[in-house]
Amino acid sequence: MKSNILYLLFLTISCQLFAQTLPDSSKLNIGTNISGVSDYGTEIPFVNMMKVSRVWYSKDVGNLSAPFDSETADSMTYRSDGYPTHIPQIVAGRPYLQKNATIWASTNGWKAGNYVILFDGVGELSFWGGLSSLTLVNPNKYSFTFNSPTDNTLEMTIDSSLVSDPIRNIRVLHIDYETTYLTQPFNPIWLDKLLIFKSVRFMDWGATNNWGQNDTWSWDNSTLYNWSERSKLDYYTYTHNKGIPYEMMIKLMNDYDLDGWVCVPHRASNDYIDNMATLFRNTVEPQRKLTVEYSNEIWNWMFGQTNWCHKYGCVNTGISWPEGIVPFIQNCLDRWTAVYGSDINRIKRVVGLQTGWVDVSQRIAYNMIPSSFDVVSPTYYFGLSEVADSELDVLGAAATVTDVDSRVRTSWEINEKRWLNDIKATISDSLNKPMCFYEGGQHITPTPFGEEPTYAQALLDIQRSPQMYDLYNDWYDYIRTLQSGSQPLNLMNFSFIGERSARYGSWGILESMTQNTAIIPAPKYKSTIENMARTGCFTLSVIDNDPDATLIKVYPNPFCTYLMIKNKSNEKLFSELSDINGRTIKTFEFHSTEFNVDLSNLINGMYLLKIYTNTGKTQIFKLIKQ
Repeated sequence: MKSNILYLLFLTISCQLFAQTLPDSSKLNIGTNISGVSDYGTEIPFVNMMKVSRVWYSKDVGNLSAPFDSETADSMTYRSDGYPTHIPQIVAGRPYLQKNATIWASTNGWKAGNYVILFDGVGELSFWGGLSSLTLVNPNKYSFTFNSPTDNTLEMTIDSSLVSDPIRNIRVLHIDYETTYLTQPFNPIWLDKLLIFKSVRFMDWGATNNWGQNDTWSWDNSTLYNWSERSKLDYYTYTHNKGIPYEMMIKLMNDYDLDGWVCVPHRASNDYIDNMATLFRNTVEPQRKLTVEYSNEIWNWMFGQTNWCHKYGCVNTGISWPEGIVPFIQNCLDRWTAVYGSDINRIKRVVGLQTGWVDVSQRIAYNMIPSSFDVVSPTYYFGLSEVADSELDVLGAAATVTDVDSRVRTSWEINEKRWLNDIKATISDSLNKPMCFYEGGQHITPTPFGEEPTYAQALLDIQRSPQMYDLYNDWYDYIRTLQSGSQPLNLMNFSFIGERSARYGSWGILESMTQNTAIIPAPKYKSTIENMARTGCFTLSVIDNDPDATLIKVYPNPFCTYLMIKNKSNEKLFSELSDINGRTIKTFEFHSTEFNVDLSNLINGMYLLKIYTNTGKTQIFKLIKQ
């Protein structure tokens, strides 16, 4: 594993897990989708807040009645890392010089305290919003304080930037992360909740829906993107239309022992697909499992990829829909197969299915070359039928959580269970392909989606209610009936963190990274954890080691109860076992040749075991109990 990047594993899980009531044989392998980043989101995976800033907009220089956005950003000139080549700039047709600005519309997920803003180059920045104590520390460093970031807005403007040495590489950091952000880029508050899961799906991280588009409608372009046009690590923000770089996905997987699920952009050229597969093959640790999917929901007409695949796979070729989109999936999976070659067992090749339209799913799956994919993947959502939505609309503000709950249960008997049973019988069993689920959970939204329903309060209330906990448990019980063989089904929860919204859906199993579930109930989170399959055993790896300090040998690996420690030094050894928040759990010392430590009473999670001597030699091990 890594050396110093994992040394500060105060980052990971405060695994205060709920009581496990189900035997492991009845549990489910549940991972989670993680949200794409935005300037208003409450899921912030990075310590460098610049990576979640809004893409540049523009402002007039010297215009006292200037609009918030002069709408000339697309006409300005930029470096390959996205920073403007200089400020101010002349834009044809605009009477004022132009400058760039970005904003964080909500700082609700930010950590309170002192921040620094660092940048390279020569120029000046200005700020507006809820910060205090703004200070220019030196020409390339500002500091400020967020005493209470909740509901604040922060805007940052580049007022000047020298053409020969322009402002670039802006970093916005809480001072706790000022010296560690390069080696430890992930937000420890986010990791603390995330690492209850063993796998993550990067669909939203990769901006898969409408990938490469500036808006939902700009999909009609036949040009394919080459590998050189992918999202890059040094790009100023990751909220742009190509998402978070693959290197960050791989780092998260490798550093925190996570399996991953990647979605290949629908407009990726063969060069892009081959190089993407090569990057993952060469840099993902061999023990990590990777699932590969072409785009996402290429039958969902809300998304640009569906419209694009329809036009260029069906309309332009004269092939019926959905058969005309199959070659895109086939080509993608074939190229990953070729790149992985004899290592093909390291990946799972997925064909996504539309749960609510089984005929479409059959016509996709049946037209794939059977040997070219490993699993079929519907969703496992449950929600409200159109009839149920109409009934609740009649009740309006008088609708209760019980009203919503009863209609969800009626709806899943009529719709979701029937759909999934059909998919299992006619596709999974028929093709002898196992099922996994790319998304799922509650999908309790109004019809049409995006309109504020008359029963909005009941939709909000059920998200925190005991009825939601019961809904999840009962739904997971049904999902188990779809299992074939001895292995638990693989489910990817949708989604990890997100605020409640009656209009757009309450997707997160947590509402924020800092949610105190003792105060604000999280029934979806609670049920999901309780239904997870876990082995209750540890895996162990060295994460920091003095070159001449191989003090002990530990075995077996993995282990479930006793860790056997063999002293390979001639010195007295001291040991400290701590959780990832730095709290000491156990200390002991020994000089004997062998020493056994009983760790069976530890809950699931990640721990650090530090072995050291009075002479300063140190070994640090990471232990993960799952």
